[in-house]
Amino acid sequence: MSTPRILLHHYESSPYAEKVRLALGLKDVEWGSVETSAVPPRPLLAPLTGGYRRIPVMQVGADIYCDTHAILPALDRLHPEPSLSPGLAPGLAEALSYGFERDIWLAAIGVRVHFAGDAPAEFLRDRKEDYLYIDMSHAAMEPDFPRNAQRVAAWVARFGRALTDGRPFLGGDAPGTADLGVFHVLWLMRDGPQAGQVDTLLGLTPPMLDWYGRIAEIGHGRRQAVSPEDALAAARVAEPTLVQGGNGVEDLIEARVGDAVTVTPDDFARVPVQGSLVAIDAERVVIGREDADLGALHLHFPRAGFFVARD
Repeated sequence: MSTPRILLHHYESSPYAEKVRLALGLKDVEWGSVETSAVPPRPLLAPLTGGYRRIPVMQVGADIYCDTHAILPALDRLHPEPSLSPGLAPGLAEALSYGFERDIWLAAIGVRVHFAGDAPAEFLRDRKEDYLYIDMSHAAMEPDFPRNAQRVAAWVARFGRALTDGRPFLGGDAPGTADLGVFHVLWLMRDGPQAGQVDTLLGLTPPMLDWYGRIAEIGHGRRQAVSPEDALAAARVAEPTLVQGGNGVEDLIEARVGDAVTVTPDDFARVPVQGSLVAIDAERVVIGREDADLGALHLHFPRAGFFVARD
């Protein structure tokens, strides 16, 4: 069986990976599922990502897409139909999803932990020391539960109100980025036996629950298991796609195409990735890396949520 063109490095309980899995289902494309661990080290993924440690990562040959806000636009470029921005301008859908996630993420974790209890000790240690930089144990998060619950409930009420006119999806008649961005946060809180308690706490209305069911029914598309070794082989025989250089916004980072730069998340898992600047515009940055085994790689990041600096 041949290796699919699109590979997703992920683990099943990752909410951000669920967001991408549903996007792949919505696009109805064949894709390769490369299972990785929830906690580093990930020795067969690290050569592709240069140290970037967040999940999911999408691979298309020697092009590596980091962060869902780089992955979903790339999927729209690779498979334009159906669009991930139906009924909303592409920039607006991305902005809505990004702002919602950034504002609510830690609060949503607090709501989940309140009902679901502690994750495994190794996971808690990793998220505290190397990822979220907070203690997400039940004991540590519980004092902030009232504040977290109110924050989440306020956001959920906004989206519930948007559905009261009878529209099936947030953008209108078809699902897209905005729906997936809201859904995966609710999925984080609801996935498990605590779903009913979360629904009651947040006051999820019948239209909101119906909407949730419609998104869940999209499924994950045509999924095929692919080994990490086969994913590395796919990168080894591929060449990165040619992308255009900067359009002037590189002045913001005082660097030019070809310069050595680092790209670092500005919120969580702040591990810098080093490479040479290949292309940059207002929404994305591409850096090149040379791996002794894999050859040339292009790593794609969104500009929002990442800090680009000249080395």
